[in-house]
Amino acid sequence: MRSKDYGNDVLAGDWRLPRKGQIPEVPAEPGLVAEDPASGFCGAVVSCDKFGVTLEDRFGKRRVFPLAKAGFLIDGRPVTLVRPAAAPAGPARSASGSVAVRGLRARVAKESRIYVEGVHDAELVEKIWGHDLRVEGVVVEYLEGVDDLPAIVEEFGPGEGRRLGVLVDHLVEGSKESRIAARVTSPHVLVCGHPFVDVWEAVKPSAVGIDAWPRVPRGVPWKEGVLAALGWGDDVGTAWKRILGSVTTYADLEPALLGRVEELIDFVTAP
Repeated sequence: MRSKDYGNDVLAGDWRLPRKGQIPEVPAEPGLVAEDPASGFCGAVVSCDKFGVTLEDRFGKRRVFPLAKAGFLIDGRPVTLVRPAAAPAGPARSASGSVAVRGLRARVAKESRIYVEGVHDAELVEKIWGHDLRVEGVVVEYLEGVDDLPAIVEEFGPGEGRRLGVLVDHLVEGSKESRIAARVTSPHVLVCGHPFVDVWEAVKPSAVGIDAWPRVPRGVPWKEGVLAALGWGDDVGTAWKRILGSVTTYADLEPALLGRVEELIDFVTAP
């Protein structure tokens, strides 16, 4: 019995051409898993625009690919990814995910304040929650550390209608920061913190394009240790611009920071 004649090379020809019909067009909706056959990179759709589609693999690594005809595989079959249809018009959202207030005008700032440790913390909070804070009339200021926090709180003079929220880095049990925070007892002050050594770590590695934030040995300045491990040079300011530029919405930040900032905003804006 002779086998069926499949020709000399079953892989010859253009694999992109389906045996029947046309190559299906599939909207590149967020979460759709696709594979780039040229590189073997497989991941879920993160975003899609006129420049291409961004895929994120299971390790958090992201790559951008052009929207070429039959440029991807889904379940082993060639497809053409296309930009999703525009979603029905709805309320505009701020970077924090809240409903944006159109035509927002500056308002007189409230006496209540939010203090953060450093300028990087302040810039990150401004980028994600700036709109919300202007709606509420709340100003964010930075302290350059919290070693003198009890004295700073006393100088602020918290009271009814004059609340103070403080965001502290590395506020974990047994840390120096936790002992300092415990000395603040005013009911008009809320001290919240995240577990990260520095606010840089509160940015998801996948947003920055790295697998993980490096572990820095004790005794080595954290930021300098991170730059050395990542091969980013030695300019902290340039590195921060790179990190901050990678953040566009709350989804790029770790929940451990998101929850604490939202808690502070709720506290200082409560009636």
